[in-house]
Amino acid sequence: MSRTEKIKDMVAEQRPYEKCEQRGVGSLTDIELLAVLLRSGTRDLNSLEVAKKVLYPDGMKGGLISLHDLSVVQLMKIPGIGRVKALQIICIVELSRRLSKSSVVKGPDFSSPAKIAEYYMEDMRHYKQEHMKLLMLNTKSRLLGETDISKGTVNASLISPRELFIEALQKNAVGIILLHNHPSGDPTPSREDILLTRRIKEAGSLIGIELLDHIIIGNNCYASLHGDENI
Repeated sequence: MSRTEKIKDMVAEQRPYEKCEQRGVGSLTDIELLAVLLRSGTRDLNSLEVAKKVLYPDGMKGGLISLHDLSVVQLMKIPGIGRVKALQIICIVELSRRLSKSSVVKGPDFSSPAKIAEYYMEDMRHYKQEHMKLLMLNTKSRLLGETDISKGTVNASLISPRELFIEALQKNAVGIILLHNHPSGDPTPSREDILLTRRIKEAGSLIGIELLDHIIIGNNCYASLHGDENI
């Protein structure tokens, strides 16, 4: 049986395009959405079956979240996915990340930990290593600039308060925020996180630039060290 016959033999309301037109895009499953974007399959697999192999390569684990971990090379190993479709999927993932970030706020207001965490969540929660950012703010909690200050294990002894505050002074910042991710997905502050926060806070108090917060990004969750009694 050919691929066309397989799709054609499905009940009309179960075909992705027809289902989308009749019931709205929100009615489509993740597999159906991806199948619509892929448009075609192979001689032996229709687009729905190819989409399922992309999202659930081992048949069980996976889903949309797994797309963030797939490279072009890995995608091309899946039946029905050539170079062009692999690049399309990578671009779709990047587009979704940018949409998620841009929909949070226009001209980010960083007056609360929740807003900051939401703004950076899609950027940082998929990292396989710890990344630390320095956010520099004005008196109205508006972002003046950001810079990456560490990649790998966030270690208090490896981060220089001097270099950190030089950046802040150049931006005329009145406050700074430290932001980093935990690849484990658990944002619970470690001993190193607390020591680093304390060290930067003390240094900032000497030169008049306040450490407003240290926010740790997990997997769709975060922790704020603002007001922590240990700091």
